[in-house]
Amino acid sequence: MTPEGGETGMWERWTRRREEVLQSDLLPSWYATRRRRRALAGAGLAGLAMIWAGTVVSWNLAPSDTAMWVTISLLAVSVLTTIPVVAALNVATRGTTSLAESRLDERQVAERLRAFTVAHRVMLAVLVAVVAGVLAADTDHVPMAAVVVGVVALFETHMLLPVLVAGWRLPDPPPDDEDDDDENDR
Repeated sequence: MTPEGGETGMWERWTRRREEVLQSDLLPSWYATRRRRRALAGAGLAGLAMIWAGTVVSWNLAPSDTAMWVTISLLAVSVLTTIPVVAALNVATRGTTSLAESRLDERQVAERLRAFTVAHRVMLAVLVAVVAGVLAADTDHVPMAAVVVGVVALFETHMLLPVLVAGWRLPDPPPDDEDDDDENDR
């Protein structure tokens, strides 16, 4: 469609609104320091671990009502944990991993590349561990529920690792120059 209206205009407005939200300081106390950002990244990893735990539960207990309810509960708690974590880390990193590359400056593009590189390596290790675990399992039958939850866990891990890595790696901002000038005046 044309830039005068239709989908292109709506898409541009959506993109600008996302950029505005990512530049705002929404809940800065959650990510103000490196320690807090690392705690957020740890909470995101805990959310991912819950889905992986649901896969193990499904593998060992499915088909049963217990497996179903435990897996659904773990998935729900994971979603409730990871949504605010990812939102806060996206704001903390100013959209480094979520915005289009053309919307980022050179420093953000370099940090994005580092985050994706580390996430790619971690994801490779996760895939190797999953393959090793499946091959080491002594079973003749794999429950379909475990396969489905495992695929969801792989997908969510793949999607969230870059923002978790970016949040983990993000350094504290340098101290304000005004604070240094005030101290020198004393």
